[in-house]
Amino acid sequence: MIASPSDVSEARETVHTALTSWNEANTANRGLALVPLRWETSTVPMLGDHPQAIINKQLVEKADIVFALFGSKLGRATAAAASGTAEEIQEAQQAGKPVHLYFSTAPHANDVDPEQLLALREFKEELESRGLYGTFSNPEELNAKVWQAIEHDLQVLGATAPVQSAERAGVDIIAQPVAENQPTTDSRGRVRNKTKRWVELNNRGDVDAFDLTVDSATDGVVIIGPDGPTILHGGQSRRFPMVLTAQAGDPTVTVRWTESGEPKEKTFHVG
Repeated sequence: MIASPSDVSEARETVHTALTSWNEANTANRGLALVPLRWETSTVPMLGDHPQAIINKQLVEKADIVFALFGSKLGRATAAAASGTAEEIQEAQQAGKPVHLYFSTAPHANDVDPEQLLALREFKEELESRGLYGTFSNPEELNAKVWQAIEHDLQVLGATAPVQSAERAGVDIIAQPVAENQPTTDSRGRVRNKTKRWVELNNRGDVDAFDLTVDSATDGVVIIGPDGPTILHGGQSRRFPMVLTAQAGDPTVTVRWTESGEPKEKTFHVG
């Protein structure tokens, strides 16, 4: 489930896109599909109860994982919590479901409501005693963190497809985006956050991938890969630095390797 107040529509779209791109890269090989639940598209309009109670029943109870996003507002209070999103978080936690909270560090809009901003800060401080939350400054960083959270949750939940030795034998490569904010200092001594990105390749198979290369499949994507073909052993992971320019619309990379003497290739979405 994607939970949030109304001011982070771009972040909601980013999480939705991250989930669908994960499906494109993993569903066929892993036998799993992630279904994004959003009140805009996944609720059935009906009368007879408070709107938040209907959302809780139709979405929170149905979800296995909850992603909660915040920008500059907390939202309107409900009878049970500081806001609708806060109530959804509370319901999911009480049910023992994984809940991932991310707060935007991007500049606030000029018309931000001071009372909402204060309420959000108080809520954020209260969360510090209940666990860890994450931050994001742009869609690319949030996308990578969603992928990371998904992989963690699937392991914890045991939601992995049974390994069939006959089917999984060989090279089984998956590529995932990784992004981290790293503080840097400019010539005036001011601290700035710089987003560094990588493409992480994981060979989940039991056979080495020989003559492996990683190349951009779209304009505006630069992969700083190995100087020449390399080997990605079975069970091994490696990261390759990635640079996205302003021309990078839908970043994809193509991985090529040799398996049992035959050339192979696969293209992955890494935006």
